[in-house]
Amino acid sequence: MSLLEKINSPTDLKQLSREQLPELASEIRNVIVEVVSQSGGHLASSLGAVELAIAIHYVFDLPHAKVIWDVGHQAYAHKILTGRREQFNTLRQYKGLSGFTRYSESPYDAFTTGHSSTSISASLGIACAKEVKQEAAKVIAVIGDGSMTAGMAYEGLNQVGYTHKDKNMIVILNDNEMSISRNVGALSSFLSRAFSAKKLRGLRRELGDFIKSLPKFGDDLYQLAKRTEESLKAFVTPGMLFQAFNFEYYGPIDGHNLNHLIDILGNISQIDKPVLLHVSTTKGKGYPPAEENPVYFHGCGSFEVETGNCLDKKHSIPSYTEVFGETMIKLATENERIIAVTAAMPEGTGLSEFSKIFPERFFDVGIAEQHGVTFAAGLATEGLRPVVAIYSTFLQRAFDQVLHDVCLESLPVVFAIDRGGIVGEDGPTHHGLFDLSYLRSLPNMVVMAPKDENELRHMLYTALNHDGPVAFRYPRGTATGVDLDETLQTLPIGKGEILAEGSDILILAVGRSVREALTARELLLEHGISTTVVNCRFIKPIDNELISALAEKIPRIITVEENVLQGGFGSAVLEVLNDFGVSGYYLERLGIADTFVEHGSQRILRSKYGLDASAIVETAKRMMNSSHRLTANL
Repeated sequence: MSLLEKINSPTDLKQLSREQLPELASEIRNVIVEVVSQSGGHLASSLGAVELAIAIHYVFDLPHAKVIWDVGHQAYAHKILTGRREQFNTLRQYKGLSGFTRYSESPYDAFTTGHSSTSISASLGIACAKEVKQEAAKVIAVIGDGSMTAGMAYEGLNQVGYTHKDKNMIVILNDNEMSISRNVGALSSFLSRAFSAKKLRGLRRELGDFIKSLPKFGDDLYQLAKRTEESLKAFVTPGMLFQAFNFEYYGPIDGHNLNHLIDILGNISQIDKPVLLHVSTTKGKGYPPAEENPVYFHGCGSFEVETGNCLDKKHSIPSYTEVFGETMIKLATENERIIAVTAAMPEGTGLSEFSKIFPERFFDVGIAEQHGVTFAAGLATEGLRPVVAIYSTFLQRAFDQVLHDVCLESLPVVFAIDRGGIVGEDGPTHHGLFDLSYLRSLPNMVVMAPKDENELRHMLYTALNHDGPVAFRYPRGTATGVDLDETLQTLPIGKGEILAEGSDILILAVGRSVREALTARELLLEHGISTTVVNCRFIKPIDNELISALAEKIPRIITVEENVLQGGFGSAVLEVLNDFGVSGYYLERLGIADTFVEHGSQRILRSKYGLDASAIVETAKRMMNSSHRLTANL
């Protein structure tokens, strides 16, 4: 029996000797690589945090103590060690384990994560709650150096350091990109373990009390001694920033040295004030392909374990993301005012090549979406044309900046929103199902969704030629394979297009749903049902005239959108029918009801939530068999 087979909880882990832990780490890595090679997932970051997860569970009494894994994509070892080993092969699959930590999945998951930089704030909230309930328990936040680029992390540090200096809280900075410091060596490791040791801390307190008790010069000598110690630590460590936030800083130490990790975690567990431990880890540790290419293996599809080669089918058809990136380069070559802005996602948003060709016109602001939007607004005030390329789920984090800093003065900022709609295996924290609703509510904002990659190119061109804010959203994955027009055109703002005509059912669709509507039309013809299919293109301003005129002639109406129904495209259609006095119609809205969508393949989820062609067909057949009418003017 392997060591890992004996581990069904952290209690079992504590039965192992320290000498056995490196072997356990190796076994955990093998399991992670094997499972992710089949299901895809966040491989490199989780491989880099294996020893850290082992040490935390070895030292602390979880779930009495709480650990919050920032973002959560480095928590695979944590899942395996906390009773989910046998279910780990269901990772990211429909009805299986989440790819992130989920509060509802396990008592060991203290907080649901998926977006970055929330761990310190959540940990402080938990620590304060423990104090209110008079419960003594350590709270540990594990945050990556990338997440430390976000302002929210510093807001949390600031509150901890200046109003909660006594909180029983540890922040572990998992530095795997050397963005803060590479100063990991014998001296800094020794000092961190020595300064955190209980005996030395007691001696320092006694010596400090003695020095302060000396007549006349006691306080001055104490301050001098304190500054000398801090200067020594600052000389060999990068901890001055965190000490400015009143954290006890230790590190950086080797995050793969289990003995050192366990020693220092044991030491700092006795410190009754906020502590920041800085550990340095290697992304992809233990799996050479991931160590050599941590960017690809940060979030990857299935791959061959022996070589690391991708097993996902190669498509001759590009993805929507790739088409966007290529179009950005084409347009930026013709217009020097075009600027690209992204929030730590140049690869994910298709801007890597743009950044190489136009380095002076490309800005990666880090994981700082709020800053990125306001930064783009500043660019726009100087006559430039910034394009903020961002995932739908991450734009949510900058809603106030879109409203206050862009829309209020109608600044010409373009939002290229990738991963609009159902995303798939990353689940509820990553589905882009809210953008149509919240963006439609903003004055001056134009909101579009292309039916295919060719229309995406025209929408980008249209947005860059519009004197005001524009957002267009497109889905994750392979595009449709349509021919691309050589010459780009400006689309008439607020105008849809009729793609097919029929007399029985009117299907109004936006974005990717247009494809499903056209497929449904062909299937309905087999049942003797003819449909008019409209690519509405614009969610705001919506094509009032076209929709109201068609609704008068074809009273059975289906709206289709990959978005929540509340306030979305279907709601906009209802508003049109009401405002234009259309009556006697029967309307069904297909979209996401008042719920969060779980993780699973896009195909499974679209089928479950009634967003595929089959669902449209069944809805149309039901409507044809019903005499029911939804009337706006009863």
